[in-house]
Amino acid sequence: MAEAALPELRGNVDAMPCPSILELEVLLREGKISSSHVDEVWPNLYIGDAVTANNRFELWKLGITHVLNAAHGGLYCQGSPDFYGSSVSYLGVPAHDLPDFDISAYFSSAADFIHHALNTPAAKVLVHCVVGVSRSATLVLAYLMLHQQLSLRQAVITVRQQRWVFPNRGFLRQLCQLDQRLRGAGRN
Repeated sequence: MAEAALPELRGNVDAMPCPSILELEVLLREGKISSSHVDEVWPNLYIGDAVTANNRFELWKLGITHVLNAAHGGLYCQGSPDFYGSSVSYLGVPAHDLPDFDISAYFSSAADFIHHALNTPAAKVLVHCVVGVSRSATLVLAYLMLHQQLSLRQAVITVRQQRWVFPNRGFLRQLCQLDQRLRGAGRN
């Protein structure tokens, strides 16, 4: 799975500066060409769409115990703790898929939610938005950077091996800023 590719990435990729938006878009175009409704992009961490998130039976079959809705309150993403019941922990992020939306305000809380869930035995996390390409992918990339110490480049390559994702340019800029802050804090 994704972890198997990381050792070869670490050697050369860590020393590289944060890629430009255009370089990120090239990276995003590589890898897996299409997505299903839901894909495991890191052990027990899934990115999916509203179709999957709104299907409690499918979530049960997948063993999902935690749902992070990156489009909370949106027309197609009506998830809530009431919808999922007590068997699923829920976090809603009211993000809009617009380049000027400040999704970085949710990087820490979303990453902490995912991290806490993945440290729970037998937990599986679904991060979704409407299509499972921009908002949800952005929050998963931030998690990989914040809690798995991957650079932005490594995180993109890792996720793209499993799912086609394409955060909007504003979200990519915010991820670049996060990457630069983490590198400035002594992380490679």
